[in-house]
Amino acid sequence: MKFGLMFANTGPFAKPQHAAKLAKAAETSGFESIWTVEHVIWPEAYNSQYPYSANGKMPGDSTAPIPDPLIWLTYIAANTSTIRLATGILILPQRNPLVLAKSVATLDVLCGGRLDLGIGVGWLEEEFDAIGVSFAERGKITDDYIAAMRSLWAGDGASYDGTHATFHNVSSNPKPVRGDVPIVVGGHSNAAARRAGRVGSGFFPGKGSIEDLRKLIDIVRQTASDHGRDPESIEITAGHEGIFGDDPVGAAEELASIGVTRTTLPAFLLFKGDVESNAQSLAERFIKPCAAVGR
Repeated sequence: MKFGLMFANTGPFAKPQHAAKLAKAAETSGFESIWTVEHVIWPEAYNSQYPYSANGKMPGDSTAPIPDPLIWLTYIAANTSTIRLATGILILPQRNPLVLAKSVATLDVLCGGRLDLGIGVGWLEEEFDAIGVSFAERGKITDDYIAAMRSLWAGDGASYDGTHATFHNVSSNPKPVRGDVPIVVGGHSNAAARRAGRVGSGFFPGKGSIEDLRKLIDIVRQTASDHGRDPESIEITAGHEGIFGDDPVGAAEELASIGVTRTTLPAFLLFKGDVESNAQSLAERFIKPCAAVGR
């Protein structure tokens, strides 16, 4: 079982000196990956329901810095050498796909092919309104943008003709180190699971019980099979509350039993005190005991 560090570009780690310490400590202590979150803007008043809290509101307030994930990860790339760098998630339909394809490929080259592009369709309608992107069409936009970016990465003289992205005989360089950047589909809906099965390199449901996760993973695998893809090629990342209980190994084994190969711990656990010592403590408590699970 691999461990990622989630919400890494929040709180004190939004600042460069703390971000560098966090990344180096995570890499040294054995975290396999480091994951960012994203919001371009924070509406001062919103009615959309945040799906990951009981009160439907994001934690913190509008003054909390949420650095751009790709720029933050570029800084992290310069301060690390082995840990994978991931957006968890980047709100894809809010981005121009050609500009994003260039930014992502550039970062992938700079970090030596360590980038995973975690994407989601978003939930905050007021943010879409401010940016000027259709909230209702965000799923279809996401599908178009994934295909458009992969077309640009695949070769020069690329063409794509979609509803929300169209271009003909254009080239974008540099190309990703391995010719593509893994796209991890985030979300806990059936639609997200189907999207991961159709086009994802990975699937990262943001929440769910073991039974809920099992059902979503079954959808991923069945959809992949229906589209002629190898279901086992889609990497599953998911959390489990039991990881924080008395038996983290048992919780990791339960995740592994449904096909999960990576779980995450929140960077909130490192906010207070010495980052290096805190990261090492997490490694001793979670990463090392669970390292052999699923192998």
